[in-house]
Amino acid sequence: MEALDLARWQFGITTVYHFVLVPLTIGLSVLVAIMQTAWYRTGNEKWLRLTKFYGKLLLINFALGVATGIVQEFQFGMNWSEYSRYVGDIFGAPLAMEALIAFFLESTFLGLWIFGWDKLPRKVHLATIWLLAIGTTLSAYFIIAANSWMQHPVGAEYNPETGRAEMNDIWAVLTNPTTLVAYPHVISTAFLVAGTFVCGIGVYWMVKKARANKDDADLPMYRTAARFGAWVMIIAGAAVIISGDEQAKIMFEQQPIKMAAAEALCETEQPAAFSLLSVGHLGATDCNDVKTVLAIPGMLSFLATGDWNAEVSGLNDLQPKYVERYGAVDENGDVIHYQPNLLITYWTFRLMIGLAVFCAALALAVLWTTRKKQYADQKWMKTLAVVSLPMPFLAASFGWIFTEMGRQPFVVAPNPTGSDQIFLLTTFGVSTAVSATMVLTSMIVFTVVYAVLGVFWFRLIHRYAVEGAAPANPPHNPDDGEAPGPLSFAY
Repeated sequence: MEALDLARWQFGITTVYHFVLVPLTIGLSVLVAIMQTAWYRTGNEKWLRLTKFYGKLLLINFALGVATGIVQEFQFGMNWSEYSRYVGDIFGAPLAMEALIAFFLESTFLGLWIFGWDKLPRKVHLATIWLLAIGTTLSAYFIIAANSWMQHPVGAEYNPETGRAEMNDIWAVLTNPTTLVAYPHVISTAFLVAGTFVCGIGVYWMVKKARANKDDADLPMYRTAARFGAWVMIIAGAAVIISGDEQAKIMFEQQPIKMAAAEALCETEQPAAFSLLSVGHLGATDCNDVKTVLAIPGMLSFLATGDWNAEVSGLNDLQPKYVERYGAVDENGDVIHYQPNLLITYWTFRLMIGLAVFCAALALAVLWTTRKKQYADQKWMKTLAVVSLPMPFLAASFGWIFTEMGRQPFVVAPNPTGSDQIFLLTTFGVSTAVSATMVLTSMIVFTVVYAVLGVFWFRLIHRYAVEGAAPANPPHNPDDGEAPGPLSFAY
């Protein structure tokens, strides 16, 4: 394999691993803040115990997320130095904002939240967790803004003297229409992940306690956690659908070949059907090798434009249009295949959508079995909760893979309504000074280290999840200025 292939594999491995942790940190920080707010307003001990219980799990996830995220930025300067040279003037701005504004906000107030339980007034301490939550959501915005520029470059012009894209409007970069539709989708996904996490663990403990002793004093607390998570899942799930629909529509305008590949749409159709199942050669590169066997008539036209009878361009028509506008061969004289990998785009798009069904099933089952102050004690509920826990993580990861792999062969996709000069093929983004051996060595090292970190992450999350919430403290006066004891965590 060449350095380009290895660099892509390395970035894919490290990015997907990091992105497994990111949605949980974003969503759980807000949910923990809501739990602590509920305790602050009601004085109910169960909210304090839930805050500290899920707060421990948040700390574990946050620490691993920081450790894995640092590697990403080093890769831009090493494996992808030509990409950084070309877009550094633009791409570096939102990343710098993320570090200087969001990350420092997160890290500063996370420390105050951890160690300020018995030292800060309750109102001030509550503000620290909300500032942490604000920091995580701000961080996501700046990262999405940077990535959205790669999907749809705006606010920049090409300088032929330096051979670089240079920013001329930072506001246009930060308010990129792609960012404005992608960000709500990412945030709602984060809440879906966190809601499933809170609900799944709450259901596990509720069923366990209910089957052992119907009079267990902790049952109301875990029922509250399960129902709280379930409602978050319902609201977030609706937001995911709405924001995903908006993102699909703008993607059809900006990157029509990506969405055509996601649907295995070979020929232009009016109206176009949404493919539920297509068959063909595994890894087929020729769209004609794929045949749709099950589809919903007109659905793709509606998803693309909002009109059930609209025309949607197919891959066989889009390829020559791309060739006409961006060229048939690259600077090395190699033929450019603008069609993304059909196997990856088609199935990652469907897995992203399909795995969310588990979340819907868990949320509805919890709300039904715990209605009228009942406690779920069915064994299948516990099984459903455990099985559902990883599903939104996987769905989010498949969605990220689809977004990035579907952009190929571009690392910076062209803006169909902007300058034809601002785009970059992935082939020319890789460093010319880093050999395949060097990339392979670092990839092996990172993969092994990340595997070890993954084991530690899982064991820590599992350990503290199955340990349950700490025992109830003696009755506490909510008007006191301090909380009963600091947040404990075994490092």
